[in-house]
Amino acid sequence: MSSLPSPDPAITLEGVGLRLGSAAGEVNILRGIDLSVRSGETVGLVGPSGSGKTSLLMIIAGLERPTSGRVIVAGQDFAGLDEDRLAAFRGRRLGVVFQNFHLIATMTARENVALPLDLAGEAGGLARADGLLATVGLGQRLTHYPAQLSGGEQQRVALARAFVTEPALLLADEPTGNLDGATGAAVIDLMFDLHRRRKTTLLLITHDPALAGRCGRAIELRDGRIVGDRRTSPLGAVARR
Repeated sequence: MSSLPSPDPAITLEGVGLRLGSAAGEVNILRGIDLSVRSGETVGLVGPSGSGKTSLLMIIAGLERPTSGRVIVAGQDFAGLDEDRLAAFRGRRLGVVFQNFHLIATMTARENVALPLDLAGEAGGLARADGLLATVGLGQRLTHYPAQLSGGEQQRVALARAFVTEPALLLADEPTGNLDGATGAAVIDLMFDLHRRRKTTLLLITHDPALAGRCGRAIELRDGRIVGDRRTSPLGAVARR
């Protein structure tokens, strides 16, 4: 069986633009983004601060609506979804990991991981959470609250939560930004390991060129435009800009 990513697109963006108001007037955050990411790809999204990386991820996650253009994720055109249906789709098909973990302080590790399943009305959430927490090395920390966990442990909980629904797409925004070097490296190794095991498409925002180089493809944004798109390994993109 081939280990190459599926040719079917996990992400299709057509002419995506984002304009936001400010005290100085309207600001163009994204300018006509065209992008296709195949299922199973690993993509590193790089660029200076303010280049639009997080805004692009938020649009792909359905957490921000573009001002213009078309967004299709895992075969679903976002234009046809109201906010409730978009949230339901995101809960089933997408996993998101943020720099600041975004765990719920009043929930234990296992309750945080099970939450997406609970919100979707699926049974057996705690059992599945326990299994994933064991996979990420936290089998002995199931009943600990976020304040009782280190930063690295909290990000492992966040990773387990992102994967508990077996998403088609994992989006990660600077997932090691609040971690020391050794802890961050361990979290990234775990993320790529889960990607391989679950055959999930991975889009990773990073300021680290070496980390982007671990992805099959590196895309560079500047001033809201894609200015570079290169394959970094045989599993990356075929097309170059």
